Amino acid sequence: MYREPIEIDYEEFKEYKATLDIKKDNFRMLLDFIRLYYSMSNVFDIYNTLLNDELAKMMLDKRDIDEPMKLEKYLYRPM
Repeated sequence: MYREPIEIDYEEFKEYKATLDIKKDNFRMLLDFIRLYYSMSNVFDIYNTLLNDELAKMMLDKRDIDEPMKLEKYLYRPM
């Protein structure tokens, strides 16, 4: 069972980014934020949420991520 896409709270995301000591790619930070803040672990839910958001969709397009399986590979690749 999949969740409905949520609206990403960018104010909370900015606060989350401010707490990080290390600099990461904005997309990687957004993925971590979504997984933690919204307690999402299902890659299909995360992908649908990203597709539902204009800025996040541009981030997906930039990385040629056009399906949940590609997002999963991106999420779990070695850093």
